[in-house]
Amino acid sequence: MTSELTVYKANEIVEASYRLTLNEQRVILACIGQVNAAEKLLVTDKFEPSAKDFAKLFGILEDRAYSELQTIAKTLYQRSVTLHNPDPNYPTLKKLETRWISSIGYLPEVGKIVLRFAQDMIPYLSELKGQFTRYKLEHIGNMSSAYSIRLYELLMQWKTTGKREMEIDWLKRQFQIEGKYNSIKDFKKHVVDIAVKDINTHSNYQVSWTQRKTGRKVTHLTFEFSEKKPVVPLKKPRAKTKALKQPTTEVNEIKIDNLEYFADMRKRYKGKFNEQNVPQDIVEKLKAQGRW
Repeated sequence: MTSELTVYKANEIVEASYRLTLNEQRVILACIGQVNAAEKLLVTDKFEPSAKDFAKLFGILEDRAYSELQTIAKTLYQRSVTLHNPDPNYPTLKKLETRWISSIGYLPEVGKIVLRFAQDMIPYLSELKGQFTRYKLEHIGNMSSAYSIRLYELLMQWKTTGKREMEIDWLKRQFQIEGKYNSIKDFKKHVVDIAVKDINTHSNYQVSWTQRKTGRKVTHLTFEFSEKKPVVPLKKPRAKTKALKQPTTEVNEIKIDNLEYFADMRKRYKGKFNEQNVPQDIVEKLKAQGRW
């Protein structure tokens, strides 16, 4: 199992009402990431996330991963999800409640859990042809809150527009926290601020938000978001190289001056100015000219 896994979810699941712990959410997403969304998923298909995979995917210690999988094996089967208007071919069905999984077991000798998705979940995870949301598992892997993952998914559903307004009461219903954080201050502190910070820090998107009032009450949150630009490493400046000086006539002139200098010195000091004090090529030229 690698961090290159891609999560595909029908939008009915993205907008469904459910509440999972952070690590329950991670297990579900790690398994969904292994589903081929274009092919048929069977109720008999098994998924076996291991503690080693879990630790690697979500950046936690392997010992902790073993402990978390043991806990999830006891709790995940009880978790349900409520889908609203789940089937366009069955318009009178307004709500469908189902478990996420049909079975789960823990294999302590190898540090794995083995699970199967519930039958009513399968149409929303495989053979997806209608509206669905997808993203790389690595983009939510380091998030610290289940609310962060939920908000990220809701934004990715609208990523072509880069903007989404959501009613606060609707958000609380989808997160199944209707009885919590009754003041807007508490809701922002414990849900929105944490989620936005997680997304900005750990995902591939940057998000900001504002609030809107209906009368005197804050009723809606508006999120604006865009994909982060890839970081391009700075190029090291190339060391400047000094241009080689081209030979000029000045060099020849200097050589001529040197020749005359040594000829003059030889004439003045005669025997005291011997060949050991003069470059050999100068001596040879002066001899050839009869001046040595």
